[in-house]
Amino acid sequence: MGMKDQFQDKSQQLQEQAKRRAEQAREQGQRGRQQGQGQGPGQDRDRDRMRDEESDRMRHEEDRLEDFEA
Repeated sequence: MGMKDQFQDKSQQLQEQAKRRAEQAREQGQRGRQQGQGQGPGQDRDRDRMRDEESDRMRHEEDRLEDFEA
């Protein structure tokens, strides 16, 4: 397996992982609202920060892959 294939595989894994985490977060949020348990503002900020960090990681991996392909 070449380096390009490895980067593509890793990028795909990270994308799938991000989708799973986003879906889990959505489900947890829906369950919390359905049970009448609102989240505090601190929890919202933590969730937003984690989502932003994951987005940054995905962009970084994609940039590395694009640089490698160029």
